[in-house]
Amino acid sequence: MALAADPRYPDWPCAQAKVPEISLAAVWAGPPLDDAATKWKGDPKISALAARLSARRVSLEDAQKEITEFLSGSAADKTNAGKLLFAGLFDTLNAQRASVMNGLERVMRKQREAADKVRSDTLALQALQDASPPDQAKVDALGNQLVWETRIFEDRRRVVKFVCEVPTAIDQRLFALGRTIQQEMD
Repeated sequence: MALAADPRYPDWPCAQAKVPEISLAAVWAGPPLDDAATKWKGDPKISALAARLSARRVSLEDAQKEITEFLSGSAADKTNAGKLLFAGLFDTLNAQRASVMNGLERVMRKQREAADKVRSDTLALQALQDASPPDQAKVDALGNQLVWETRIFEDRRRVVKFVCEVPTAIDQRLFALGRTIQQEMD
């Protein structure tokens, strides 16, 4: 396992730099959100739509179509609804992203523990094999345990590589949905 790229985040396993939160300015060039950042939760329609559009199982194209349909109204209505919807998407997707990132760091800590366990079990297995006479039942049991621990370690390593792409995908989704909202508001 490689050392973290940024010493501030020693448990961050991904190649890309860890950015703990999405910056509003990085994904929104529309009008100031003002009180929309808190008011969106009080609107059941906006809350439900933000939750649905934030789900990664909903394709980006389908989410963009829903935004276009939702923001069909007068300019004032579009602006207000668009700000509320974006505020909801921003909060929801930022929370999803934080959850994924916390999970990645938690898995990295478990990986370190697993690596230590594999190391100590390997040394214990070598000691059992070097004993004379070796206790073959213990050697076989520890050998099987070590194979299993190594398999789990490798499987987690492969999953982490895949999951490292999720925060970036969330960033891109938020940016694309925000751009669609802004275009509909214009």
